Amino acid sequence: MVLEHYISDLLYRYNCVVVPGFGAFLTQRTSAKINQDTNTFYAPTKLLAFNGQLTSNDGLLASYISETDRISFEVAHNFIEEQVKKWERTLANESSLLVKNIGVLSRNNEGSLLFQPASEINYLTSSFGLSNFSSLPITREVLKEEIVELEENIPLVITSERRQSTGFRPYLKYAAVLLLAFSTGLTAYKVFEKQRTNEEVARTNAREYVTKQIQEATFFDLTPLELPTVTVDATNSKLPSEKEGEMHHIIAGAFRIKANAERKIEELKAKGYNSTYYGTNDYGLHVVTYESFSDATDALNALKEIKRVQSKDAWLLSKK
Repeated sequence: MVLEHYISDLLYRYNCVVVPGFGAFLTQRTSAKINQDTNTFYAPTKLLAFNGQLTSNDGLLASYISETDRISFEVAHNFIEEQVKKWERTLANESSLLVKNIGVLSRNNEGSLLFQPASEINYLTSSFGLSNFSSLPITREVLKEEIVELEENIPLVITSERRQSTGFRPYLKYAAVLLLAFSTGLTAYKVFEKQRTNEEVARTNAREYVTKQIQEATFFDLTPLELPTVTVDATNSKLPSEKEGEMHHIIAGAFRIKANAERKIEELKAKGYNSTYYGTNDYGLHVVTYESFSDATDALNALKEIKRVQSKDAWLLSKK
């Protein structure tokens, strides 16, 4: 066991680590700095210090050693005392004491402890991965304005040809402006035409899709069936709705395309229903039936079963 390792571990998490009977190592956070003389950038760090007056045992160091090495608190405390005695002997016999990764301790002529912190380790965890670095100074070229006095002294002679040639310059300037405006407008017009073409294609595709879906869709009359009030006569076993020649049809669906209606009939027949083509309704849709009954009671019972096992959208149509 090396006492410096435990102290170093605790300095990452605590601002003060007391070594009982010897002193306390302190940390203080400092911001990033720049040394303009050497062009060196220093990352945020914790500055280390030592206070020989703080010697009371706060239990932090002994508890950490006990927990880390799984030994008793008393054994950890005795280990610290032995290490402190060795440090004291080293300071008495030698000029300095090196505490690895923490710093160097030495005594002055008055017997006081002096501390020089180590700079190799940054105990600020938020600066993990950041290191100090130096950069070459950036040299900027200073542009100087030179005044040419010859231009002021040399007379400017304008001939007729020169005057005539310079007369076209304003027109050239206006022509360039008009050309730029025309090219900008042409580009904007092309973008607008392309966007409008894309919108027209999207609308056409949407209309074709909706038309296809409508043609393939099955339309159901979801109007609830309103049955007449039935008065049961004990002398007559027939329902009032059982009129002479009246048929009761259980409707499976209505289709805009007759081929779809025929496919539905084949599908229902394969399932065991006596499906038939009823004809067209008022909306021009082709109507398909599950079954047709002359008896209203049988029709209602069949409708109830079809709604339970086949389709809740089935409904009853009674016609003479």
